[in-house]
Amino acid sequence: MTVRVQAEPVDAGAELNGFAQDRHDVGAVVSFTGVVRDTQGDLQEMLIEHYPGMTESAITKIADEAVTRWDLADVLVIHRYGPLKPGTPIMMVATAAAHRAAAFEAADFLMDYLKSRAPFWKKEVTSKGAAWVAAKDADEDALKRW
Repeated sequence: MTVRVQAEPVDAGAELNGFAQDRHDVGAVVSFTGVVRDTQGDLQEMLIEHYPGMTESAITKIADEAVTRWDLADVLVIHRYGPLKPGTPIMMVATAAAHRAAAFEAADFLMDYLKSRAPFWKKEVTSKGAAWVAAKDADEDALKRW
């Protein structure tokens, strides 16, 4: 299992290739890459903040839960911090399991957790100023599935 919180860019293709390389023990590898989205057409950057150590520990705990719950062979979670431009990858999740249902469900679970519970703080910077991003009801509702 790998959990990384980093400022450096993510090369999702290279990460996925490395994650899946020489995996003869699984029948499914699922990946998702989240990208900074400009919903209003005026986003200059998204500023992501976190507490080093605490963030990695919280993500590792939920990744451990996913491994146990879905009998995963492996998990990769990468989340970026710092100033990010629209269109930039912000996070990546990959799961490996014997069967696709487990890999898909576990990846979905991890993405919902990262969106709603991982200790990151996001601030949108536009030409009109900056504002912290509030939690969304839809994101909270997504967690109720698990």
